[in-house]
Amino acid sequence: MQAIDISLSKSLTGHQNPIFAVEGRLDTLTFFTAGNDKGIVEWDLQEGKFKRILCAVPASVYALHMIPDSTLLAVGMRNGEVWLVDVLTQSLANKFKVDKGAVFAVQSIPSKQELIAIGEEGVAYVWSLENHALLYRFRVSDTTVRTMALYPQQQQIVFGDKQGQLYLHAVDDFQQMLHKSLHSLPVTALLATDTAIYSGGRDAQLYQLEKKDLVPARQVTPHMFTVYGILQHPIYPILITVSRDKSIKIWEKENLALLKNISLEKGYDCHRLSINAACIHPVSKQLITVSDDKVVKVWDVFEV
Repeated sequence: MQAIDISLSKSLTGHQNPIFAVEGRLDTLTFFTAGNDKGIVEWDLQEGKFKRILCAVPASVYALHMIPDSTLLAVGMRNGEVWLVDVLTQSLANKFKVDKGAVFAVQSIPSKQELIAIGEEGVAYVWSLENHALLYRFRVSDTTVRTMALYPQQQQIVFGDKQGQLYLHAVDDFQQMLHKSLHSLPVTALLATDTAIYSGGRDAQLYQLEKKDLVPARQVTPHMFTVYGILQHPIYPILITVSRDKSIKIWEKENLALLKNISLEKGYDCHRLSINAACIHPVSKQLITVSDDKVVKVWDVFEV
């Protein structure tokens, strides 16, 4: 493959507190961010500026997920609530609640028209996106689950918990298929691709795993501290990781060879504090990162 480079397009300010979540609109050049502030912010990517406060929220936001083929944004919060917010009408379509603890991850399952949320209590909740009824409630782990990833074919879903364990569940009935000890500290990021599963943790390790049995194929130490995000680029055969160590790294997808280190030390205008989340905008294909430093950064990724 040709060399990959990255350049900073925009730095967006306005948040008053650390930012924990970012999600792109699926059909327009806007995106959403949220965290410790009391609202979800919508940004105009084309203009590179604040667009509006989408809605006020009662607690810190840990997860944002745009539901495909809809105008609904799912919001997971510290108070255990999961909101469905219509981004067109700026109205609350529905509000769900888990039994206890924070919600750290939210994911839709388009093939079943379902929404799944999990967090502090290690229990997954599944609601219908058609009538909003609670369909399933099942325990994944005895401890906190911070991340999950739906396989591309939507037949399996993998969860990662605070003890470094991975749990693979079938999507049709949510029965556990296997579980595996992997990280020495909490699992903090998961990515499921057509070819492999990638897992990052607080132990600063990144694993490439076989999809069927979660057996490690490769392992690298990508960052100095916690891996908070693993992304697959939609055009180039690369992965992008972000970390508490304030850096962004670009890797060859198949062999985990390091292609680029984006950090202040390397001369980039990168974040000054922990990078907590990232997404690749579905329309512009730009990388968007958010941080404890309250800044949103938009990056162009390109071949040279």
